[in-house]
Amino acid sequence: MKKDRKKVIIKTSGINILSNVILSSSKMFLGIISNSISILSDGINNLTDTLSSIITIIGTKLANKEPDKEHPYGHGRVEYITSLIVAAIVLYAGISALIASVSNIIKPVEPTITYLSLSIILVSIIVKYSLSRYIKSRGKEVNSQTLLTCATDAFNDVLLTLSVLLGNITFLLFKLNIEAYIGIFISIYILKAGIDFIRESINNVLGFRVSSELSTAIKRDVAKEENVEGAYDLHLTNYGPDNYIGSIHIEVLDTLTVAEVDKISRNISKNIYDKYGVLLHTIGVYSVNTKNKKFNEAKDRIKEIVFSNKGVLQTHGVYINQNDKTIYLDVVVDFNVKERDKIYKRIYKELQKEFKDYSINITIDFDIND
Repeated sequence: MKKDRKKVIIKTSGINILSNVILSSSKMFLGIISNSISILSDGINNLTDTLSSIITIIGTKLANKEPDKEHPYGHGRVEYITSLIVAAIVLYAGISALIASVSNIIKPVEPTITYLSLSIILVSIIVKYSLSRYIKSRGKEVNSQTLLTCATDAFNDVLLTLSVLLGNITFLLFKLNIEAYIGIFISIYILKAGIDFIRESINNVLGFRVSSELSTAIKRDVAKEENVEGAYDLHLTNYGPDNYIGSIHIEVLDTLTVAEVDKISRNISKNIYDKYGVLLHTIGVYSVNTKNKKFNEAKDRIKEIVFSNKGVLQTHGVYINQNDKTIYLDVVVDFNVKERDKIYKRIYKELQKEFKDYSINITIDFDIND
């Protein structure tokens, strides 16, 4: 799967490079002979797309290097770095387009427009639009943020070239030069896209919340495993696109043997990896009371006390150990709650008051996934 992904990214980037070399050469030549700053700038902008694709190929090759002692989880996050570089190139293209447009307003240059040049620009728009659709579809297919960034950059070029075409047609028909003003509007659009991509790339590098669909599906499937009463505390770390490693807690009855729990954990690891490609390297266990019916009544009261506190999203792993007289529980608190210590102290105080003969052991969890 990873090799196929690598081939798709490199092949798509290669097509993008070849197309942009042809387009940029044609536009730059046309811009020089027609004395059109906008066409010349558009051709130079296509060269930045070529650079983006070269960076994408290099990043993909580096990201697919085998794990080593220094990088035991692989090099997949290199793709996020190259995506950030490509996003910076998009931003640069927007700034360049804005500078060229403003310069053309301050010192207008009268272009020489022909129907041949308009035809070449129109063909360029069609080719670039088709290219952006192709790159986007391939990017979605292999979940490549870098390709998706390149696709958006290509679509931005369509808008930029379209503004050049409209400006030239207006000048040809009415002798009114408005391409610089259209260029300013388009350059602002490109700048916004560049900033959005930089923000997204930084989020990928920092680490982001796992999609609700993935986290919910994994916990649902784990909970369906035989003898599993519930699944909680799913923690996934992303080491590159589609490369998740993590851990999870499961609730099982306190009557199960270690051998039975071991079999459950191995089945979960295999099934989740086969279905989602997610490696659950650690499966923790919460024990569920079965030996005393009064414990179930006590657990209901514990949950009632916990959920009476604003900001609490969930409680799980509630276990009453009769031998050492300890009540264990995990409490998930909303990230928006700033004073988590106060919630901890309030719950602890209320539970200690209710269950005087027991020690209270509370773990405050973060709301890391849905």
